Amino acid sequence: MSDSSSQYIHMVQHLIEECIIFNMSQEECMNALSKHANIQPIITSTVWKELEKENKEFFEAYNKKRV
Repeated sequence: MSDSSSQYIHMVQHLIEECIIFNMSQEECMNALSKHANIQPIITSTVWKELEKENKEFFEAYNKKRV
């Protein structure tokens, strides 16, 4: 992976973390990043899913809290 790709993914991850601070769902986050940061929803979804894999317990608790 090139440096620029790695930086882009890191930026998307940071923006997803900001969405989580605002208690957004994955869908809400995908829409917000598409609208405000011009990030394709498929990219947000892919990074979100990888974060879920790496932080399974956190996301289980986060999703329960959101319900």
